[in-house]
Amino acid sequence: MFYVSGVEGNSCVLSEEESWHCVKVLRLAEGDAIDLTDGIGNFYHGRLARIHHKGCLVGITSVKADPPGAWPLHIAIAPTKNTDRFEWFLEKVTEIGVDEITPLFCEHSEREVLKMQRLQKVLVSAMKQSLKAWLPRLNEPARFRDFITGKFEGQKFIGYCETGDESELHDLYREKSAALVLIGPEGDFSKNEVALAINSGFTPISLGPCRLRTETAGIVACHTISLLNRMQQ
Repeated sequence: MFYVSGVEGNSCVLSEEESWHCVKVLRLAEGDAIDLTDGIGNFYHGRLARIHHKGCLVGITSVKADPPGAWPLHIAIAPTKNTDRFEWFLEKVTEIGVDEITPLFCEHSEREVLKMQRLQKVLVSAMKQSLKAWLPRLNEPARFRDFITGKFEGQKFIGYCETGDESELHDLYREKSAALVLIGPEGDFSKNEVALAINSGFTPISLGPCRLRTETAGIVACHTISLLNRMQQ
């Protein structure tokens, strides 16, 4: 599966990175069939019309549209100190099914410098590997206080494990509805942040009886909502 950012008419040109993989790694030749996705809901089947490691020309022979998910899931999550763990989170939630991701800078955040271009490449790779037609939207990082006051149409949750009295996500989420889930850093959200979130309409939730790492909590939240919605189909 190859990624192409835009298809006009019956042909497209692969990016230099995708062309290099096509020519130098897979050693495909002119006339070979390939499959593509544009990340905005379309699968394409085509044939290589011209081979060049800086820009392969592809003739499109068919297209299949894949409708977007009816119930968008947005996860706002504090980046982990270890970049590999955050990239692993991005990869797995893309495979499971997430629509939007916002890196969230909190009071206890361990990292506030992100290589957004690198993270975008992780999402593209995961989308291709999992044969998906939709690329999750990766937003620019946001400060907690600024983010929670933004407009969102749907259910809003904040993962919090301080009191132990929070209801679990699977008990509170209403199937077939948009959802926004906040996941804090390893040191959790501060009490002040939780209070601000509650005042902004967020519901505190638990993700189970065990204390989870940040990236694991994000994956559990994503899988829980995805599973609940699939069970309703």
